[in-house]
Amino acid sequence: MLKLPKKQVLLSAIGLTLLTGATASALTLTGQLRNIPLIGSWFQPSQLIPAELNLTAPQDSAVLPLATQPTAERAAKLEEIARGAPSIDRARARYLLASDLIQQDHGGKALPWLDGLEKEYPLLSAQILAKRALAYTATGDAANAEATWKQLVEQYPKEPVAAEALFQLGKQNPQFWDQAIAQFPAHPRSIEIAITRLEREPNQPQLLMLLARHAIYLPNTRGVLDRLRKEYASQLKPEDWEAIGFAAWENGLYGSAASAYAKAPNTPLNLYRAGRGAQLNEQGRMAYDAYNRLIQAYPDAKETGMALVRLADLAETPQAAIGFLDRAINQFPDQAAEVLLQKSALLQALGSDESALQARQSILTQHSASDTAAEIRWEQAELNAKKGDAQAAWEWARQVMEQNPDSELAPEAAFWVGKWATVLGKQKEATEAFEYTLSQYPQSYYAWRSASILGWDVGDFSSVRSKQPQVVRPEIRPDLLAGSDATKELYRLGQKRDAWSQWQTEFTSYRQPTVAEQFTDGLLRLGVNDNLDGIYMLASLDWRDAAEEKAAAKAIKQQPAYWQALYPFPYLEPIEQAAQQQQINPLLITALMRQESRFEPEIVSVAEAIGLMQVIPETAEWVASQINLKTYNLKNPIDNIRIGTWYLDYTHREYQNNSLLAVASYNAGPGAVAEWVQEFGAIDPDQFIERIPYPETKGYVTSVLENYWNYLRIYNPEVSAKLAQFSKDHAVIHRN
Repeated sequence: MLKLPKKQVLLSAIGLTLLTGATASALTLTGQLRNIPLIGSWFQPSQLIPAELNLTAPQDSAVLPLATQPTAERAAKLEEIARGAPSIDRARARYLLASDLIQQDHGGKALPWLDGLEKEYPLLSAQILAKRALAYTATGDAANAEATWKQLVEQYPKEPVAAEALFQLGKQNPQFWDQAIAQFPAHPRSIEIAITRLEREPNQPQLLMLLARHAIYLPNTRGVLDRLRKEYASQLKPEDWEAIGFAAWENGLYGSAASAYAKAPNTPLNLYRAGRGAQLNEQGRMAYDAYNRLIQAYPDAKETGMALVRLADLAETPQAAIGFLDRAINQFPDQAAEVLLQKSALLQALGSDESALQARQSILTQHSASDTAAEIRWEQAELNAKKGDAQAAWEWARQVMEQNPDSELAPEAAFWVGKWATVLGKQKEATEAFEYTLSQYPQSYYAWRSASILGWDVGDFSSVRSKQPQVVRPEIRPDLLAGSDATKELYRLGQKRDAWSQWQTEFTSYRQPTVAEQFTDGLLRLGVNDNLDGIYMLASLDWRDAAEEKAAAKAIKQQPAYWQALYPFPYLEPIEQAAQQQQINPLLITALMRQESRFEPEIVSVAEAIGLMQVIPETAEWVASQINLKTYNLKNPIDNIRIGTWYLDYTHREYQNNSLLAVASYNAGPGAVAEWVQEFGAIDPDQFIERIPYPETKGYVTSVLENYWNYLRIYNPEVSAKLAQFSKDHAVIHRN
């Protein structure tokens, strides 16, 4: 229903051809798995978190917990602290009180709290001047407001908040706007100035370039890039084309990106993207030429290895493709496993079954720990399961657990080790496999299924709908890992928009961010309700090649605060209201909403589904007639949640409250699910999911229920505590 979040085409991504047919089933097991205990040395306890990656540094503060509370609820407590003895908390309380009062248009009441505060709170001295100017504006004192803005520019000319002062001053004197654009081109106020000036006078290529560099998140990015390419190409420099290429790439405009990167400085990455963008845009000749330029100019660059693989895709004959792949294997052994699998598919297409089998077998023996080896093993497990050979399927799946514990396939393999062990009557091994899945991959859908099978009170397919779990949200949000001290302090205080504005001028390495910067950017995006990209930035944190970056991402993901950020609650109150009306689990609604829209209320899919729960207009019209809703707006969160929740309740009623079928019906439609029920009959629900013929729906069902499980394990005190104790106990057992 929802168009998936835009994702970068990763440099390390190489298309893989899966095993099929008799050749695949001829592979043999490697290693002596029958003599390896199911749980033991594989378990590695969490490592100590480096201080610079600690998301929740201790905060001995009475004010910071109040930052998450509504303004009216915190006012009295803040005022009590603000009238106390001098301290950092008193300064914070005064700042928050003034900010709240200004927001309520009570500038006169805010001014006393700001009086002399910069001496007590030097960290935010520039921001305090900005608040004072806003307070004067709220009282109608234009003269003092202007004087304060000028004081801010004079005393703190390099502070990002000076851009706000220049913006305000520029309303009367355009030179201040010129200064803002020159000094702070990435600041949101400078973006606003550029848009305003372009509306008045469109023919300003320098302002279009400013937007191309610093505002690629705007809805009209395509229009900006098209104008630059078509109207001002002769004026653009190579570094301009590089910026245009990056903006187009990030927005999925791969053909435009390719042509821009072709005119950018000749770096390995730019040449690769020129080729890859053209290839994705089905411009084979252009792609071929770009890849060859890359290979000739940078024969040892990692992008060259990628280019050789891509050239194999473009080759006119299988023999020519194999030649490119052999070069990639010989020159870039780190890619050998993935490339060997592609080569084996070509060999099989040429009728060289024995050579194809040898290529696959060499992956298992020479590159046993690779993700490609995990794919081969898991496909072997699935092939044997389809043939009814549970013993062979069990052994292949165990091999994924042993050799590829960090693979994306490992949680699924571990769970099915338990399922197939149950079929084989190996109940002890089955229990161990479910416990292993739960302890090693607690964030996965398969951890939820394991917990349910182990008897935990977490719901199953038939009971999730009726659960009403307690939800407790943390009072203090995770700390930022990058940015200035002022930006971090603003974020701690809940001044999300101000922190985001500061960050825009500080985040200069956005094309190749560090792990800490990417995490910070994700948090700040969530803070300003850019939930789609915020969740994406956090979820893709470990899509890295360098070992030290992978280790940093792993350290961050070991901390509860990371998961709290990744699974936010932007619309908890209307969700709870709709859940009470329909008597449906609020976490299930939240889980489905996260999958459908990433909490973006105005998003529209390619299928014209609208809003938070991605409701089709025709469906909304029918639901509205059922609940006697005369007027509604699907981009309004309350209306969308009400209609979507009613429909989710309807799909549950259609299938006797079976959440597997109800969620599948929400995605694929009731007609398709009815056909599957009739075709598959009364089979094991886990097998039913495996047989769903729509890959999108199969992934949708597991993703929604994985979301549900993560909300439960993160925010429900009972499940959270039980899982923590369970993991602790198993860590002790495995170490001994």
